[in-house]
Amino acid sequence: MKLDILAFASHPDDIELGCAGTLIAHVKAGKKVGIVDLTEGELGTRGTPEGRLQEAKDAAAVMGIGIRDNLGMADGFFRNDREHQLQVIQKIRQYRPEIVIMNAVYDRHPDHGRGSDLVSESCFKAGLKMIPTTDENGKQQEAWRPKVVYHFIQDRLLVPDLVVDVTPYWAEKMQAIRAFKSQFYNPKDDSPNTYISSPEFLDFIEARAKELGHAIGVTYGEGFTKERYIGVKNLFDLI
Repeated sequence: MKLDILAFASHPDDIELGCAGTLIAHVKAGKKVGIVDLTEGELGTRGTPEGRLQEAKDAAAVMGIGIRDNLGMADGFFRNDREHQLQVIQKIRQYRPEIVIMNAVYDRHPDHGRGSDLVSESCFKAGLKMIPTTDENGKQQEAWRPKVVYHFIQDRLLVPDLVVDVTPYWAEKMQAIRAFKSQFYNPKDDSPNTYISSPEFLDFIEARAKELGHAIGVTYGEGFTKERYIGVKNLFDLI
């Protein structure tokens, strides 16, 4: 199935925190959207890999996204090397997206920047026909390079190159985040506290979105950085 947008993330829940509102907006606009998580987040203090896979499915359902794959890379230890690039290239060629969204170029968690580098380089190499890959049926895949790649902004505040108005979809974004019941604040859960499981963390997520939204004159926004200049044919496309 060809997709319009394919979002990659190092861990289940990165997408929800960073760009769920943007993905929901495009799903509601009729675009075909999919998600590929690189790892199962098995090094997380709270929850289990099996539980997080189910939570990822639940979050995808909230967002209206029917395609969510997991490459099963080693959480904390995957690398931007040939072996891992080929896994990402296979997914890019399988879904042939026009746009790829990925982790922040730099962040608090080292997996985020590493995942960003891995997917970014794989997007380029997916367009090289001399790199052979096969699909799950053993059929040779055709080369494919997405037209545009963007990086969502995560824990560390990076200056965005563009901000998407996600105000109409904020409640659904938060519902998707809360689908990860094992990871975020739940007063009935006595699991060990972590950086992201405090009630203040979700307050921070909202505050960040309000800050970015304020910058473009709306209530909530999600920010992205780009890898090349944004080109338009009409200045009114930017209004």
